[in-house]
Amino acid sequence: MPDYKKMYLHLFNSVTDALAALAERDPERAERILKKAQIDAEETYIEAEK
Repeated sequence: MPDYKKMYLHLFNSVTDALAALAERDPERAERILKKAQIDAEETYIEAEK
């Protein structure tokens, strides 16, 4: 079963980091952070389904 708490906390922290990057006027970094969070959450979900 997927660890939804782990995925939620990772995504939440990544969104917080991305918002900080945007506040620092670094949209490229914000985009990288969010894309990596998507990939990490998807991998966590897929691994749990095995």
